[in-house]
Amino acid sequence: MTAVGERNAYGLTAWDRYRILTTYRTIAMVGLSSNYYNASSFAGIYLDANGYDIVPVNPAQAGKEILGRRVFADLRAAAAEHPGPLEIVDVFRPSAEAPEIARQAVEVGARVLWLQLGVISEEAASIAREGGLEVVMDRCCKIEHARFFGGLRTIGLNTGVVTSRLAMRIPEG
Repeated sequence: MTAVGERNAYGLTAWDRYRILTTYRTIAMVGLSSNYYNASSFAGIYLDANGYDIVPVNPAQAGKEILGRRVFADLRAAAAEHPGPLEIVDVFRPSAEAPEIARQAVEVGARVLWLQLGVISEEAASIAREGGLEVVMDRCCKIEHARFFGGLRTIGLNTGVVTSRLAMRIPEG
C-alpha cells in the first residue's frame, strides 16, 4: 500500500484518476442496468447528476431507455450514433467479457478503459494499453468522483485528499 486508498496497482495513481475524471465528460457505461437498485444504475445516476454524458450500453436492453437515454447493444453501435466521442468506457460486466469490450473500446477510439470494482482482466488491460488507452481497474468512477469532489467526506469517510475547503459549492438558502 502506497497511500490512503491505494489498495493495489490496478487503478493508476490518485492524480491520474482525478485527471481522467476532470478531462473527459462522456462515459459509455457497459452493463448499465435498468434496475435502479443495481450498483451500475446508482453510479450512472450519480455521474449524470454531476454533469457527465452517460451513454448506456446493454445488449439485453438495446433500443430501450435507461436514465432517459437510448440504450445501445455494444460500443460500436453507440459510437456510430452518439453525437460525440465515447471517452471513458466504464465496464460493469464480468472479467471474462472485458477483453472483447477492450477491443471495441480501442476500435471506437475511446481514451480510457475503466473496469469497475472486482472487474480485473490483465488481458483487457493489455489490449487497451496496446491500443493507446489508459486503464483503470478495480475502481468505481462514482466512488472516485465522490472522493475527489466532496461526496465521501460528508459521511465521515477518509478520502485520502487533504484540503481545507470543499471542492463543490454548497447551495444557498
